[in-house]
Amino acid sequence: MGRLDGKLCVITGAGGGMGRVAAEVFTAEGARVCVADVDLGAAEETVGLCAEGSAFAVGVDVADESQVEGIMRAAAERFGGIDVLYNNAGISPSDDASVVDTSVEVWQRVQDVNTKGVFLCCKHGIPYLLERGGGSVINVSSLVALVGAATSQISYTASKGAVLSMSRELAVQFARQGVRVNALCPGPVETPLLMNLYGNDQAALDRRRVHWPQGRLAQPREVVNAALFLASDESSHVTGSTFTVDGGITAAYVTPE
Repeated sequence: MGRLDGKLCVITGAGGGMGRVAAEVFTAEGARVCVADVDLGAAEETVGLCAEGSAFAVGVDVADESQVEGIMRAAAERFGGIDVLYNNAGISPSDDASVVDTSVEVWQRVQDVNTKGVFLCCKHGIPYLLERGGGSVINVSSLVALVGAATSQISYTASKGAVLSMSRELAVQFARQGVRVNALCPGPVETPLLMNLYGNDQAALDRRRVHWPQGRLAQPREVVNAALFLASDESSHVTGSTFTVDGGITAAYVTPE
């Protein structure tokens, strides 16, 4: 018996990284998953890694309302409803930098995907959870919503702060209707998104590593394990939480030598 037996899930940004791992883990635990990604080919590759017959792929730009509405409807029609929204899609472009250097166009592109995308997925997904008598919403925020960094990504940081605040608001609004909403706040994770930013720059990596109490990046599965808990009935009394999986970074003042 799996921890998600019978759960009907939508995972955005599931064409790679944590989203792909989540789709594999969730289906192995008994869920059926709509694998959504802006890259349909990548989403289809993810489906090929999932338990047979447990997942299907859809292409979606989460910043486009009609597309988001369409994938939620497609998932509900295919599965008979939706129990879990895992709003994982996000971007962090290299030209998102200091506030004095970041263009308005880059700022807006990040906000459209990271903030508006979560808003749209909740707007068009939560009604399906309500039809089922409740469910779980997992919004991926970040430790940068909780701490500041001199190595700035101003629009990304702002977007993740918005996701955190939005999650709290929704948690309170829908608590008595059986919908739980939690913000998952990972620290640095070894995913293509992060490694493309500074994985080949040893100095940039070392600049950050000194602040990591465990001295290493998280593996995607370590974050997905937290999402698995939040998606399952094991977390039935957990809502409005800032669920931090960061290896102790937000707790640190002076780290080990």
